[in-house]
Amino acid sequence: MESPWLAIPLAEYEEHMCHPGIYQAGFLATVLSDQLAVFGPESLAVVGCAGGNGFDRIDPRVTKRVVGIDINPDYLRTARNRYAGRFECLDLYAADIEGTTTSFGSVEFVYAALIFEYVDISQALSNLNSLCDPGGHLVTVLQLPSASAEPVSPSPFASLRALSPIMRLIEPAALASVAVEAGFAPVSSSRSRVPSGKEFAIDVFCKAATGDHIERPQEKA
Repeated sequence: MESPWLAIPLAEYEEHMCHPGIYQAGFLATVLSDQLAVFGPESLAVVGCAGGNGFDRIDPRVTKRVVGIDINPDYLRTARNRYAGRFECLDLYAADIEGTTTSFGSVEFVYAALIFEYVDISQALSNLNSLCDPGGHLVTVLQLPSASAEPVSPSPFASLRALSPIMRLIEPAALASVAVEAGFAPVSSSRSRVPSGKEFAIDVFCKAATGDHIERPQEKA
């Protein structure tokens, strides 16, 4: 079955994410820039990069190689038009993160925001492990359940409604457990709320070096 993402125009997706009642584009870009300020990687992969949201927050003096991955090739064409020449190396790949990542080349830092709600998390994390250098970091952003907001926020853009049947919210503890199995060690976890009332989990993981033992996260009583 073809992914609904292939039928959503980039203009509608971006306007939806920037809508005053949603304001997720700015939030996700800020999370990325905040984490880049902490880790300062020379190479970065943004999974589900769309038209390059947050690329303007990446310091090309620090991060020399930027990899953008998205399932929709039209999104990537726009990203290239917007950011070609900004970075020493900009590699854009039209791919499903549930597929192979072996041809992408590994990076120090992987950013995967609002991705796991639409994929098999075990397969995706296994592939992200292949994408990440040993000792490198993975930052994930998950949308948390809300009593006051629908999982896919209503907006004037009808094409986004096609996502509702395939979106499923993931518990951060479940993601962390699968991440450990995939070879990532939990580093930190935090929560953030946007003006719409939606809350998000921001988790940082480190890819273990070969032979390292990873402690499984303790479940809360």
